[in-house]
Amino acid sequence: MRTVGVEEELLLVDARSGEPLALSEAVLAAADRSAGQEPQGGDGKGHTFEKELHKEQLEFATKPVTEMGELQAEINGWRAEAARHAATAGAVMAALATSPLPVQPSLNVGKRYEWVAEQFGLTAQQQLTGGCHVHVSVESDEEGVAVLDRIRPWLAVLTAMSANSPFWQGEDSGYGSYRSRVWNRLPSAGPVDVFGSADRYHEEVRAMVDTGVLRDVGMIWFDARLSAKYPTVEIRVADVCLEASTPVLLAALIRGLVETAARAWRRGEPPAGVSTSLLRLASWRAGRSGLDGPLLHPQTMRETSPEEAVRALYHHVRDALVESGDDELVREGIAGLLERGNGARIQRELLRAEGNLSAVVTRCAQLTTAPAR
Repeated sequence: MRTVGVEEELLLVDARSGEPLALSEAVLAAADRSAGQEPQGGDGKGHTFEKELHKEQLEFATKPVTEMGELQAEINGWRAEAARHAATAGAVMAALATSPLPVQPSLNVGKRYEWVAEQFGLTAQQQLTGGCHVHVSVESDEEGVAVLDRIRPWLAVLTAMSANSPFWQGEDSGYGSYRSRVWNRLPSAGPVDVFGSADRYHEEVRAMVDTGVLRDVGMIWFDARLSAKYPTVEIRVADVCLEASTPVLLAALIRGLVETAARAWRRGEPPAGVSTSLLRLASWRAGRSGLDGPLLHPQTMRETSPEEAVRALYHHVRDALVESGDDELVREGIAGLLERGNGARIQRELLRAEGNLSAVVTRCAQLTTAPAR
C-alpha cells in the first residue's frame, strides 16, 4: 500500500488578542530542549518542527504511514506538541491558513529567505500563508509524472474542501481560500500543463531554474510536483485545515487519486485534455467559493454544486478507497465536512457569534488542538 505523509504550517498567535507573534525561533528552541530530554525521532533533532519563511509560523511533517488511524494519531500528537512548545514562549498555535487580524510579517533569517525577499518583494512579504501538503509514495519518477498528468482536474476540489482562509488583514476577503490566491502570485505556483514523461518534467524544471527567476528546484511550487527529497508526489493545493480530522480525509482522498491515476496510466489511458487555462479558472472558483458556492465540475469544467463536485471526486477514487480500507472513513468524513462546513465557514460563523476577530482566533486555537477521533 502506498505511504502517505502530511506537512502542516501553523500560525503562532497571542492567546488573548489573536495577533500573530514572531516567535518561531523561541518555539524551536523549546522543541530542541524538550527533544534533548525526550528524543522522539532519528533525524538528529528529536522532533519534526521546522521554521518557515516568516517568524510567525511553524511547520511539522508526519512520518510516512500506510494506516489513516496512525496518520491521525501523528497529526493529533504533533499539533499538541507544537502547542506545548508555543506555550513556553507565551503563544498558542492556530491552524489558520491566513491571519484574520492585521499583521506585518517578519522574515526569518537565512540566505534562502533573504534571496526570496529580495527576488519577490512584496509578494514574499505577504506570504504569511499556511498550507497542508500531502506526500504519496510512487514507484518511479515515470509513474509520478503519469500521476501528476492525470490528477490535474481534481485538485481544485481539494482546495474547496480545505478552504480555511476567509479573512485577510482584518477584512473578510470574500474568498473561502484567500491563501490560494496569495500563494498563486508566486511565479511558479499553480496548475501546469501535461508533461507526458519524466524526462519532459525534469527538462521543464531545469529550464525554469536556469532562467534565474527561481533559486533552485525547491522553488518549483506547482500545485502538484515530484518531491525533490523523497520518492513521492507532493500535492500542495490545500489550506492548513482547522480541524485535525480534515487533513486525514484529504490524505485518504489524495492517496486514492494517486492510485487511480497510476492504474489508468498502466492501462494506457491518456490524461484528460483539460487546458491549464481552464484549470486556473477551476482553481480560482474553488478559492472563491470553498464549499459555500459553485465549483467547476472536474469532468466537464462547468459550474456545479460543491456537493456534486465532491461526490464526483469520491466516485472517481472509490475503487482505490475500498481496496485500501479507507472507504468508510472518507464517506463519513465527506458527510461531516459538507454538513458542518470547512474552516472558512466555521471562522465566519464564529465571527457572527463572537463579534470580533480576536475571539475567532482564540477559538480556532482551541479547535486546532482538539483531538480528532
